[in-house]
Amino acid sequence: MISMSSLSKPTRPCDACRKRKIRCIVSEVGGDCVLCRAHAQACTYLERPPPKKRRKQPLDAVSPTDSLTNAISPTTSDRLPQHSPHDYSSVPETSLLRQTLGHQHFRTISYLGSTSYSDRLLLDLSDCLEEGKYRPAVPSDEIRIVAPDAYFCMLEEDQTTIGQQVEVLDRIEAVVAPHGPALVDLYFRIVHPSYPVLHKDVFLEKHGRSYRELTPACLAAVYVLALNWWHYSGDLGHLTKPDVAQMEKLVPSLLSFNRLSKISDIQAGLLLLQRPRSDSWRLTTQLVAMAEDVGLHRDCGEWHIPNWEKGARKRTAWALFIQDKWGALVHGRPSHIKAENWEVLPLAFEDFPENIEEDHVEEGSSEVEKGILIFMQLCSLSQILSDIIDRLFTVDAMKRWNSTVEVLQTVKPLQLRLKSWYAQLPSCLAFDATQPRKLSATGHLYLAYLAAEVTLHRAIVQSETRYGLETRLREITRGAAIMRFTSVIDFMKRLKPEHVQGFWHFASEPCLAIISAFSLGLLATSHDPVEATNLWSQIADFRWLLNINSPSADFMKLAVDLFKVNSSFLAKFRPLGMVASSERPQALQQGKGLHPIERRDQSAGLDPFQSTEQDLHAVVGLDQDWLLDCDYDFEQFGNGSGG
Repeated sequence: MISMSSLSKPTRPCDACRKRKIRCIVSEVGGDCVLCRAHAQACTYLERPPPKKRRKQPLDAVSPTDSLTNAISPTTSDRLPQHSPHDYSSVPETSLLRQTLGHQHFRTISYLGSTSYSDRLLLDLSDCLEEGKYRPAVPSDEIRIVAPDAYFCMLEEDQTTIGQQVEVLDRIEAVVAPHGPALVDLYFRIVHPSYPVLHKDVFLEKHGRSYRELTPACLAAVYVLALNWWHYSGDLGHLTKPDVAQMEKLVPSLLSFNRLSKISDIQAGLLLLQRPRSDSWRLTTQLVAMAEDVGLHRDCGEWHIPNWEKGARKRTAWALFIQDKWGALVHGRPSHIKAENWEVLPLAFEDFPENIEEDHVEEGSSEVEKGILIFMQLCSLSQILSDIIDRLFTVDAMKRWNSTVEVLQTVKPLQLRLKSWYAQLPSCLAFDATQPRKLSATGHLYLAYLAAEVTLHRAIVQSETRYGLETRLREITRGAAIMRFTSVIDFMKRLKPEHVQGFWHFASEPCLAIISAFSLGLLATSHDPVEATNLWSQIADFRWLLNINSPSADFMKLAVDLFKVNSSFLAKFRPLGMVASSERPQALQQGKGLHPIERRDQSAGLDPFQSTEQDLHAVVGLDQDWLLDCDYDFEQFGNGSGG
């Protein structure tokens, strides 16, 4: 156990922390406090402390926290936060947590559905009944109605669970002590701008009073992710890094206190799933169920809760939507979130509390505005992916296929939506638009887009293998699929260190492996020796890029492993005289500077699509540029200049 006095701090709180009435935390190396650093503001000590007021308290007066502490064993009560409120309705007016619905301390909520035994009709009528109020469960439960159709049961955690949580919190803090505050600062500087599921000020307010005010899962998730960027902190880089393995051992128990679902635990679960090779479909399924417990699937826009909490609920809901849809893709499982039970509105800038003007200036930070835009764009891309899965890969959808032409007819509107999505990307998200000494998260957005495109082509190739396709149409569809793989290679060539070292969404690693498997599938189904030779050469280039980048890019390692285990398969297709991928740096270097536009111009005379539009018009419909326009996206890769 560590004592709070072991954390270095000034003799009195800074002006900002005194105003918010939270603990002023400064890392052991000194400097500004965590709150001021997070907001990129001056940490000053100019204001005089207010005079202390002494109040006489009756001997029989016991605060809610004291009552809770006395009810727990003496050893546990020593570890409980002594200055953390049990009910946030009693915190100062300046606190964001007043009137919060789902972020109470040692309390949680349960959404009352329209068909549950906690009958809404009886709750509505209870004030009119002479016999007394209807109680949906035990007498101690409190019902909070935040909208005419949104009822929640407020639930208290039992004292045994509280004691267990405090013990785990102390163990988590002991692993990183005394660097907890510095890791919090690092998390909100690098991870949070790219994956903004937490509410920064709420977390800092709670952590400022005591780390024990957070849930074990939430505290550990912030620390675990921040440790990935340990050397990007000026305060921590020269110090010995805490043993991440110790923290990892605690992960399985972090969500064990889930008899009652909490929004903060859902947020923590989403964060923990972003660790390299930590994706778990079972945990995703659990998080979806927890989200339904707290009503995250509902539109909270008109609810009587704080505005900041509305934004936090929407961001968490959409992060879970992304996790569910991409998890369904990479695991080949049915999605759990269905449109008929999803009424969360699209995200808007007002749903993000971060002030763009407070962008961190410290070296290695992530850009706040870009992070918000990337998150919003990934949400809209995930909606398209959801429709791709529903229309092409569900059990029912695949039973409806009788020909590859039917698949092409289904693919067409989906590919046009992807094209429209890309065309409407903000200019500041151009792939090459990196800033000096700033990490960029645009890489995972572009990779997700490419994976969605490849998913469409996988459906076509799989169908063609099963049902066949007229020779000329097969040439067109395979040409389009190969050009899509070429775009992936272009993407890999254009990755900068700012991209590689930035935040990568959990799906990046399996998506790159899916693309790798797709390339092998194209090679295995090739009937043309020239096409097969070109494909083998491209795969060799792709493998080389993976091999030279994977030591510093965890998200590439699964694809590297996939090619390793399929090395004998690849060897069967190796053309005579072709150099192995390990011998290809010079061959790859010769084509590195060749832009997709230049490559297309040089081969214009050999374009297989020029004389085939009428073939597709007759079979699938008019306006077939959707299939032929395969590298329009990467024509803009070099257009960004930092805007």
